[in-house]
Amino acid sequence: IKNYAQNQQVLKIASVAPGPQIVLEQNLQKFNANIDIDEALLDQNNVEKNLLNRKYSAIITNREIQTTQIESRFIGEENLYVNLDQFMYLANQRQVTFKELVGLSFVVLNDIGPWKTIIQENIPDAKFLYQTEYDALSELTKYTSFPFFTTNVTQPNNTYDTTDTVALPITDRSATMTFYVTYLKSQRKTIAPLAKRLTRIWSEGKK
Repeated sequence: IKNYAQNQQVLKIASVAPGPQIVLEQNLQKFNANIDIDEALLDQNNVEKNLLNRKYSAIITNREIQTTQIESRFIGEENLYVNLDQFMYLANQRQVTFKELVGLSFVVLNDIGPWKTIIQENIPDAKFLYQTEYDALSELTKYTSFPFFTTNVTQPNNTYDTTDTVALPITDRSATMTFYVTYLKSQRKTIAPLAKRLTRIWSEGKK
């Protein structure tokens, strides 16, 4: 009951990945709503439970959910890039595949949601130097030549220092993640306009 009452005033939104969080945070002024974004990433397996107990008004998921009480609305895709030292032989290409990245060592932010499983499964022979703090990772991208990952969402926002690197899109199908706004059907009147606005913002950001 307490969660329900709070949701009437504040739209609390969670995400399973950091990209959608970034899009929301940088465009809050474009939404005609009082939005509170949970900084902690949510496990996809806990989405339905957290919506049904009304802990969140909406959750951005990487899988579509359609049940008798819950529905999802497509908002956009996020594409993975690898940032390579400009003097690496691969940096001369226009794009790469996961297979071409075998054996490399990467600096990676630890909390990246489902992207973590994707890079581990697709580059099994790579070494991942996980960093718990963004500031530590940012420093490493400045002063070392380790490759690192960005996306079409994080790249334009200068999340990392890319002065001496070349960002190449990864062409494998698994390097593209689809996102949805997932919410209770009973909250459709409140959440659907927000989802529509977010879809437009996401689309404009890819131009």
